[in-house]
Amino acid sequence: MTTTHPLVIALVVGISAYLLFLWISDFRSPDTGEDIGGRLPGAVPCGWTPIYVGVLGALVLLGLETGGEYWLDSAAHQTDVTVSYLPLMMAAAFTEELIFRGYIVITDRGRSPLVASIVGASLLFALLHPYLWEWGEQGVVLHITGGAMLTTGAMFAKSVWFYAVRFFPLNPTRSLLPCIIAHLVSNVGVFVIKAVQGHVVGWM
Repeated sequence: MTTTHPLVIALVVGISAYLLFLWISDFRSPDTGEDIGGRLPGAVPCGWTPIYVGVLGALVLLGLETGGEYWLDSAAHQTDVTVSYLPLMMAAAFTEELIFRGYIVITDRGRSPLVASIVGASLLFALLHPYLWEWGEQGVVLHITGGAMLTTGAMFAKSVWFYAVRFFPLNPTRSLLPCIIAHLVSNVGVFVIKAVQGHVVGWM
């Protein structure tokens, strides 16, 4: 079962909330007429279309991932979590977008470097989520199973999709807002699916 100390949860959520506050301040600054430097990436408005498309794509990928888990008969072996894990998942929807889709991407050297950075960053994003590995007493322990490879592949696909949402023509301002909302819907969806499958056990 995945458990996290309440103080760690409070610290991570608190830092994420502070960064979100700064991002929203930058996001709203055009409305106040302020001209500020050092804006956080993607803190600009966008239309509703990229948000709708971003959420739809995220739900399709989540559905394919869930279907793949049942096809591989790995759904019953998913990691158990507690209710307190939900705030971390929601905080990650913002902080991961800010870091990966905001900072870890090459935007000013043409299309090829942009695509290469998206692929490389998405691979890093997927591998940083410990599905193929875990840190144990003997060091790194690998878990090369069908379920682990499916979930890691799904993380890679989601990352590529979130990058696409930021840089596709439907989002000409390159706002992070559609990516954040799509990521939030995806993470909450994962939690709901875990709850339906009986993998949400207890509160802390």
